[in-house]
Amino acid sequence: MSEDVDTIEVVDNPAAGAFELRDAGRLIGVARYAVVPASEGRAERVVFFHTEVSQAREGEGLAGRLASAALDQTVAAGRTIVALCPYIKVFLRRHEDDYAGHVAAPQPADLEAVDRAVDG
Repeated sequence: MSEDVDTIEVVDNPAAGAFELRDAGRLIGVARYAVVPASEGRAERVVFFHTEVSQAREGEGLAGRLASAALDQTVAAGRTIVALCPYIKVFLRRHEDDYAGHVAAPQPADLEAVDRAVDG
C-alpha cells in the first residue's frame, strides 16, 4: 500500500455510543458519547465524555482528527455539543470560532445520560 494513501476514517457508531477512528478498518481510537433527546425547544444533545487513541498511534495528530470529525458531524446533524471529556473541552477552546453557537453547558440530564452509557 502506498504511503500517500490516507486510510484513516471517522465513523459514527450509535450502537456503541462512539465515533470510531479507524485505519484501514482497524479501530485505533474512540470518542465516546451519550445522547440526550431533544426537548423543550432544545436540539438533541451529544455529550462527549471520553476520547482516546491507541498508544501505538499517539503523536500523529489523530485525536485532533477524531475530535474534529466527531464535532463536525454532530453540528451537521443539527445536534448540540456538550463537552465533559477533557480532550474535547480543550479542542473546543482551541477551535472556538468553528463551534461557537453549537456548544452548551452540561445539564443534569446530560450527566444522567453519561451515567447510563457508562453503566451500560
